[in-house]
Amino acid sequence: MIDRIRSLFARNDALPFDIEKLSDQDNLYDAGMTSFASVQIMLAIEEEFDTEFPERMLTRRTFASVANIAEAVSQLTEQSN
Repeated sequence: MIDRIRSLFARNDALPFDIEKLSDQDNLYDAGMTSFASVQIMLAIEEEFDTEFPERMLTRRTFASVANIAEAVSQLTEQSN
């Protein structure tokens, strides 16, 4: 799952950083991710994993790191099974 999420970041031209240079725990906002870019990533993740983020998960904390995103996606995919 982490690799799939990282791949989505790597394909997003709106991000001002190289995802390969960041750890899974690094803060993506500190690295330069904007709220617009986080929405783009959210939409890409929803499409990739065929899921939808509920309103309660639409927080800065959810998208602050690759690890946080992976945890959220894990919760969503477990709920749909």
